[in-house]
Amino acid sequence: MQLRVVLSTLAMSIVVVAVLGLVLQTQIADRLVQGKEQAALIQADISRQALERDLARVDPDRDGAQAVLDDVLDRLSTSGQDSEANGLARGSDPASDAGAFDAVLIAGSDTVGGDPGALPTVPGGAPVEVSAGPAEVIPPQLRAPVLQGFLATKYLTVASSGQAAPVPTLVVGQPVRTAGRNLQLYLLFPLSAEQRTLALVQSTLALAGGVLLVLLAGISSVVTRQVVRPVRQAADVAERFADGHLDERMPVHGDDEVARLAESYNEMAASIQSQIRQLEEFGALQRRFTSDVSHELRTPLTTVRMAAEVLHAQVDPSETTAARSAQLLVDELDRFEGLLADLLEISRLDAGMAELGLELVDVGGLVRRAAETVRPLVEDTRTPLLLDLGDQDGDQVIAEIDPRRVERILRNLLANAIDHGESRPIEVRLAADDSALAVVVRDHGVGLKPGEAGLVFNRFWRADPSRQRRSGGTGLGLAISLEDARLHGGWLQAWGEVDRGAVFRLTLPLRHGERLRTSPLPLLPVAAAPAAAEPGIHDAAPTAGTALPPPDPEREPDTTPDDDQDAALPAPAPPADPGPSVVR
Repeated sequence: MQLRVVLSTLAMSIVVVAVLGLVLQTQIADRLVQGKEQAALIQADISRQALERDLARVDPDRDGAQAVLDDVLDRLSTSGQDSEANGLARGSDPASDAGAFDAVLIAGSDTVGGDPGALPTVPGGAPVEVSAGPAEVIPPQLRAPVLQGFLATKYLTVASSGQAAPVPTLVVGQPVRTAGRNLQLYLLFPLSAEQRTLALVQSTLALAGGVLLVLLAGISSVVTRQVVRPVRQAADVAERFADGHLDERMPVHGDDEVARLAESYNEMAASIQSQIRQLEEFGALQRRFTSDVSHELRTPLTTVRMAAEVLHAQVDPSETTAARSAQLLVDELDRFEGLLADLLEISRLDAGMAELGLELVDVGGLVRRAAETVRPLVEDTRTPLLLDLGDQDGDQVIAEIDPRRVERILRNLLANAIDHGESRPIEVRLAADDSALAVVVRDHGVGLKPGEAGLVFNRFWRADPSRQRRSGGTGLGLAISLEDARLHGGWLQAWGEVDRGAVFRLTLPLRHGERLRTSPLPLLPVAAAPAAAEPGIHDAAPTAGTALPPPDPEREPDTTPDDDQDAALPAPAPPADPGPSVVR
């Protein structure tokens, strides 16, 4: 901002200085020319009067007139040069301001019309031309009005013997009366002194303008720095505050606008710090309460389970009502135990106490074990589960992971797909590249409605609360799966559309601690559901999974998820996958 202000100030200053310099130069040049012209006219009048006195009895048409004219002209030119050399004070004699000049006397008009019949003649009819001085520099346009008896002026460029280049010259012409016919007097006033004065003025203006621009740049830089420095300090304090340093405050100096801004910011920061601390205390209290309740419920739950198992064992199968009640009691106790286990796991994750038991594991075998754990659900719902793990050729995907947590993620994804798959085929595919592995689970069930994006990993969230859970889930499975994926430094992403099903993709680094940049499998499906398959768990044929194509080596790399996003939301889908990313 400081640089922009200085540059804009310099740009506007250059324009102002240039315009002002042009105006001043024009005004000074006009004044110099006007003064020169006025002094020249006074000098011309004085010279005319002097010549009329000296030539009062001279007839230019008589013999010997040329010598008289040359002598008079020499005295006139010498008097002008002496006036300049004597250095008369400017203003003491107005004619002295005209400076040195050359004089020309002409009798006749041979260069005006070019017609000898129009020239003055002597008795006998012969035209007479008498001149003194450099008559050849006088143009016909100036001689014509002088011949008619008028005073005329004109600016010419005259080559001078003492100058390397032609010099602008002011020429003043007027008639001079003599004893015979009138003469033409022309005074040539060189403007070399005015040229030197104007050049000095131009150089002075240029130097003054440059100095002024430098001063303006320095002044604008200092003034802008006084404004920008507090803004930079405020930005630095705000960045540190946003990074978690809640004790950062802006220094307050004086009582100007910046000081009031600092006071307002400090009050806002103190309020935010107080609210954040209250929320942290409330969150810690909540987590401690959940953990304590979960631990305290274990003892009575164990007692109730023992009693329920005794009752279930003693119930006569012929008593339908009692047998069903005992079975419901056992099933609900199983669900209750699962809920307590999930609550304890959530408490550990929230408290940051979760640890990874890293091992080198065959991920394909881990997927098969997770599929076996949901076999009862597969058989109960008659759902085809197609496994494409890429191990038909003996290739294994070995990764450094926590097998317990990854198997729990896969189990939750498979159970969720069975719950919402409407007994349609479910596809599971595993792939890996040099740095990452990906497992994709796709169902072809009810999918997601618009507006449900970002909620699928929330705790206890259900797309349709009235829908019955076949797996008896607790509503915490996907939330725990997301935290498990993040513990590994991986991604857990979802996509879904109404009546097109849903896709969940788990991406993990092959070696713990490496940063993910791409995923070996796309998130969005590119084809319809595969052909109908028999219920149960099967290995998918290489061409069966048309909805999950093999990875394209020329596809664009995935975008790394934002580390600062809300923990309840999955990482965004990579841009290589076509279409919008919708979170389930």
